[in-house]
Amino acid sequence: MSNSLVIIPTYNEKENIENIIRKVFSLPDVFHVLIVDDGSPDGTADIVKKLQEEYQGLLHIEERKGKLGLGTAYIHGFKWALERHYDYIFEMDADFSHNPDDLIKLKNACIDGADLAIGSRYIKGVNVVNWPMSRVLMSYFASVYVRFITRISIQDATAGFKCYKRIVLETIPLHKIKFIGYAFQIEMKFTAIKYGFEVVEVPIIFTDRTEGTSKMSTKIFREAFLGVIQIKLNSFFRNYSRKIDS
Repeated sequence: MSNSLVIIPTYNEKENIENIIRKVFSLPDVFHVLIVDDGSPDGTADIVKKLQEEYQGLLHIEERKGKLGLGTAYIHGFKWALERHYDYIFEMDADFSHNPDDLIKLKNACIDGADLAIGSRYIKGVNVVNWPMSRVLMSYFASVYVRFITRISIQDATAGFKCYKRIVLETIPLHKIKFIGYAFQIEMKFTAIKYGFEVVEVPIIFTDRTEGTSKMSTKIFREAFLGVIQIKLNSFFRNYSRKIDS
């Protein structure tokens, strides 16, 4: 048994999915894995279901019909995890941009007192490998922009490699999380901080994918840029006491 669940959303990740799953299960700590697949036409789900024969009880899959967005995939996974009483719930990409070895560092940060541990590219300089400078600058200054608008101090505001203690996901009203792309990552961090949870950044090295294709798009970037303002404005009308959100 394990008290830790790694949620990996997928859409057309057949080149990476078997290797990332095997890597997680090779770690010295025991993690369960939930794949949330959005109807990948390349057969990603079939690969996962074949691996379930080997990793019975450790590897799970939830299949959704159509590409419904990163944020809704994670929220689906969060609810699945809470129903099954996992204590540590992780977000991780399928493409090895997030090093599975760092799952242990993120979990240890939560064991040591954090409620939300973020795998941060920017907490100690800029730790990004194989990105063009234009994308590094866009990502870095996106976090600067987020800090300016929201007044939170997170250095890597769009980071998607995270470990939550279950109490964070039990407290945040997930049905009120509005965004589905990078703005989802910002909204979850901002909301956790507003509820008074301890959020820490753990330095990682982010390596761009070598297999498959990026899901980044102009639409996702635009949602994040405009969404930050909306997140801040909406916060003026929200009650962040740790009770049922009215």
